[in-house]
Amino acid sequence: MKADIHPTYFPEAKVTCACGRSFVVGSTEEKLEVEICSNCHPFFTGNEKILDAAGRVEKFKKRAASKTTTKKSK
Repeated sequence: MKADIHPTYFPEAKVTCACGRSFVVGSTEEKLEVEICSNCHPFFTGNEKILDAAGRVEKFKKRAASKTTTKKSK
């Protein structure tokens, strides 16, 4: 391997989530800030979180409800 081309590895890099949880992992960055982790992700918690921007979820549900009728085949 070539010398001096690899980044510095931090075996105890601190990760901080937006929910407030922090934990230690190995990384090439000394400090990491993430928006979502296994403590607050809906897949792991079982809670559904919908972040709605400008009523897009309601708009989608309204369109999906109006599409309940199927087209007739010839």
